Amino acid sequence: MRASCLPTLPSLLLGALLPLLAGGEIMHPNNNVASSRIKRSVNVEKDPAYWNNKAQETVKQHLFAERIEGRAKNVILFLGDGMSIPTLTATRLYIGQKRGLSGEGQELSFEQFPYTGLSKTYCVDSPVADSACSATAYLCGVKANYGTLGVSARVARKDCRAQRNSSTHVTSVFQWAQDAGKATGLVTTTRVTHASPAGAYAHTANRDWESDAEVARDGVDPARCPDIAQQLVRSSPGHNFEVVLGGGRRCFRPRSTVDEEGRRGSRLDGADLVAEWQDDKDLRGASSHYAWDRRGLLDVDVAATDYLLGLFEADHMAYHLDADSRSEPTLPEMTAVAIAMLRKNPEGFFLFVEGGRIDHGHHENRAHKALDEAEQLHEAVRLAVELTNSSDTLVVVTSDHAHVMTYSGYPARGGPVLGVAGYSDVDTLPYSTLSYANGPGYKQPQKNGTRYDISSDKLGDKDYEFPAMVPLRSETHGGDDVAVFARGPWAHLFSGVYEQSVIPHLLGFAACVGPGITACSETDTLPWTAPEQFL
Repeated sequence: MRASCLPTLPSLLLGALLPLLAGGEIMHPNNNVASSRIKRSVNVEKDPAYWNNKAQETVKQHLFAERIEGRAKNVILFLGDGMSIPTLTATRLYIGQKRGLSGEGQELSFEQFPYTGLSKTYCVDSPVADSACSATAYLCGVKANYGTLGVSARVARKDCRAQRNSSTHVTSVFQWAQDAGKATGLVTTTRVTHASPAGAYAHTANRDWESDAEVARDGVDPARCPDIAQQLVRSSPGHNFEVVLGGGRRCFRPRSTVDEEGRRGSRLDGADLVAEWQDDKDLRGASSHYAWDRRGLLDVDVAATDYLLGLFEADHMAYHLDADSRSEPTLPEMTAVAIAMLRKNPEGFFLFVEGGRIDHGHHENRAHKALDEAEQLHEAVRLAVELTNSSDTLVVVTSDHAHVMTYSGYPARGGPVLGVAGYSDVDTLPYSTLSYANGPGYKQPQKNGTRYDISSDKLGDKDYEFPAMVPLRSETHGGDDVAVFARGPWAHLFSGVYEQSVIPHLLGFAACVGPGITACSETDTLPWTAPEQFL
């Protein structure tokens, strides 16, 4: 039974979404107004009372921060892919300066959460993580090798034989949630088969095996090592997700066909996994809805729909700054619909929401796009907080790994974060506030051998590649720790510095799901036993 497309998104959600649907970008104020606001702000800051009062308010907030220790009925895990700590800082300025402020005092929605920590992101075989080994850590609770998903470190990348051994498979917190009767969903701005979301449901020796074509390209038999899209549609826990929203239609459609927007599929086996997903729900006697554009998503009859699949691009979804707002939903919109769908389950839900293209903006040295994608995550978190209650919903915001963007120099207060920081006292040429250790933004020296002069560059352009020190086709990740922000039941457990693989265990504890110790446990016996030599 496939649900009809009736415009019945709850009024609460529509009300929360209206500011996002109505105007798009907040316009930059004129320079005179912005300058005046910044001057007023700085004048206030010259009074010691301003800082003392602000500090005392913070002391009170910490002193009276509520520790909620009831069971978390719902859990929402937000991931800013590649959202390093410098990215957070720069995004604050980006948002504030769009409003005519200097930006330093701006707070991201999740920076208002009462508890924060740091997670260590390294893989078993690499000090700098990718999105696959890190997803295995923060979704499955086990650290793995670079490029592998949902398997232990006994599986080397591209080792199909090791992948086939089920003893190497590790289960995600979403399997734990489904076993406890909770609804589950995932939302991403990347392909839904990409590394971060795939960590919730896939077991593979290679994150690139998103369709059978990629498996075959590596000389591996797709019949022996199923691709990620196939695992989402045919295997547990993937085929039990009530909500799956993102990009990546090509991985679900045969190469012989074109999709709703005229893009050719990539599958070699002839399978139409979208149709197969719908047939599976029909066989269960469940109602389902497939959406391929924004209208199809926002018109979904939430009350009459049991399962929702939305694939809005053949590849990754477009950057927010590039997207056609008429045809492509935003991350906040997808988040709102996902919550509306999942909250129907009386046992509660687990939802994963990824701002995946922060990472891509950094890889391209396009800092403007990376910061704008981070703002979209900020808005999605803000909306989720409005739509849930801290008494029964644990909301955690984190990142999988860092990037090598720096926020540096001695820019003037209120100077544009996407602008010039100052001038070198060696060659007298300007340098930008944001720059990268490596990547495609490397600028060749001038003919006279001096450093490239960015004076005439349009640093505010959305596609500008910010300067990089080392030329690479794609900028690398960073090995830094990343921030964790938490609000709701047992959020105080997310304080401190810990392995990234601790995160799903804390989620499971708070929600009373999974095989480990939980808030509902009556015993402190560990369910896993370490090898004898480590006891």
